[in-house]
Amino acid sequence: MVGLPRNTEVADQFDLLADLMELEGADTFRVIAYRRAATRMRETSGSIAQLALDGKAKELSGIGKTIEEKIVQIVEKGEIEALTKKKAGVPPEVVLFMRLPGLGPKTAARIWRELDVTTLDELKAAAEGQRLRGLTGLGAKSEEKILKALAFQAQNVDAGDRRLLGEGLPAVQAVVATLRDHPAAVAVSEAGSVRRRKETFRDLDIIATASDPAELTTYFTQLKWVVDVAAHGDTKATVVSNDGLRFDLRVVPPESFGNLLQHFTGSKDHNVAMREDAVRRGLSISEYGVTTVETGEVFQSADEDAVYEFLGYQPVPPELRENAGELEAARRGELPALVELGDVRGDLHTHTHWSADGKNTLEEMVQAAAERGYEYYAITDHSHYLREGRLHAQLEEIERVRERFPKLRILSGVEANIRASGEVDVADEDLALLDWVVASVHQAPDNRPTERVLEAMQNPYVDCIGHLTGRRIGKRPPRDVDVERVIEAALASGTFLEINGQPDRLDLRDVHARAAKEAGLKLVLTSDGHQLRAQSYVELAVAQARRGWLTKDDVLNTRTWKQVEKLRKKRP
Repeated sequence: MVGLPRNTEVADQFDLLADLMELEGADTFRVIAYRRAATRMRETSGSIAQLALDGKAKELSGIGKTIEEKIVQIVEKGEIEALTKKKAGVPPEVVLFMRLPGLGPKTAARIWRELDVTTLDELKAAAEGQRLRGLTGLGAKSEEKILKALAFQAQNVDAGDRRLLGEGLPAVQAVVATLRDHPAAVAVSEAGSVRRRKETFRDLDIIATASDPAELTTYFTQLKWVVDVAAHGDTKATVVSNDGLRFDLRVVPPESFGNLLQHFTGSKDHNVAMREDAVRRGLSISEYGVTTVETGEVFQSADEDAVYEFLGYQPVPPELRENAGELEAARRGELPALVELGDVRGDLHTHTHWSADGKNTLEEMVQAAAERGYEYYAITDHSHYLREGRLHAQLEEIERVRERFPKLRILSGVEANIRASGEVDVADEDLALLDWVVASVHQAPDNRPTERVLEAMQNPYVDCIGHLTGRRIGKRPPRDVDVERVIEAALASGTFLEINGQPDRLDLRDVHARAAKEAGLKLVLTSDGHQLRAQSYVELAVAQARRGWLTKDDVLNTRTWKQVEKLRKKRP
């Protein structure tokens, strides 16, 4: 399999082909087909290139014979033939215009063709020179948004090799489980930034002990999804998966496994602060042990918690290791008991095929929720897909599905759009029919992002504000929302804020979640799941909550539904 293009590389070509076709104004159906195929390729565990060569790629949903042939072209020629032809007619950076907020393919094409703007630098100059407003549909606000987006992009140029936690966490958990099953493995754990549940990562770190380290590292390099072995020794190995993820395995002495796990989990700031404090106490910390300077005695432990306890700390959960006051709290024994995934009783922001971007039926989503053991589950499809009688039709379906799942409280709900005025786009008489209402800003940012949210919270039927800042990690900066004012208003109005578990949102971010906790506001942990597998995004929301120091009591949906109803705002 070595030498074949990775799944992500194949998918990237299909996405680029779709982009170029959009610029040309091609048939929407074909564009969507290529994008869906690219998504399917990224989700495939085996090599999509090998499947295509074997004639089996077309057996996957969304990939037909024509797309399979194009995959073979990539293997044999390095690139899809149609892509090569289309690239010849479009300046390379024009495609990047489409990645900016508010610039769709038609507008990007007009900027290129009518203004002869072909690079991001030229686009910036055109916006600064107020040339874009000469095109119909573009104005001063459009130029301002483009300049902000370009500035955000420039600040995140080093983020290109970073991946989302939601991509890496399930992957590293699967690899850890596989290594633990090997006869030579004694202890195996994830480490690094993913263990701290940071929102992005570069590499996936794994620490292990083994009865035969060389046997374990060799096994690691020969796993079926490995497409490149970047390094391989008796105690270390680095491999790259078919979807471009880089895994680093280090097999360490069993007697210092706890010391090394603590060291390689980090963060750097946490470790530096811990070492400086140790020096003041006559100790010296290395990754292999803690030395008492006066006697030369070295403390080593296979247990990470024992390392913290030897240093006089309460064991510090990985998510808190950011040098944000956790060591001082641990010295006093005052670290909080953080919320856990098992504490969550229900998901209060989910979608079904009633939303155009939903992938599964209402009944399928409910079935999966029941299998997760939830006590309640809210259906909150997008309001703009529930017009012209569709909201009432969905309510009828929910009533029918309730009969099939008597042990699960199925909550009728909606994710309503917050208009520029601060009003939500669903009439109060319809909101009154629903069990749970999420209100979110989906339109492009404006010059009053805080005020529109504050006004929406005054609606007596709005229970929760969704993805408050609207950020898309690495792609779109957060809106300039005054989070402190929103938290105060949420407390005053009885409205909740969510931590949205979508991997590219994780909104509220950790520092804002901690601010909400300290103000006494309870948060809602949601998946915002649009398909079955996305229901697991609740785990990412929990991780974000833990990074924000939240306990079970700080989270609304760790309570029974009756308890939730007592805490929510009173309806008319």
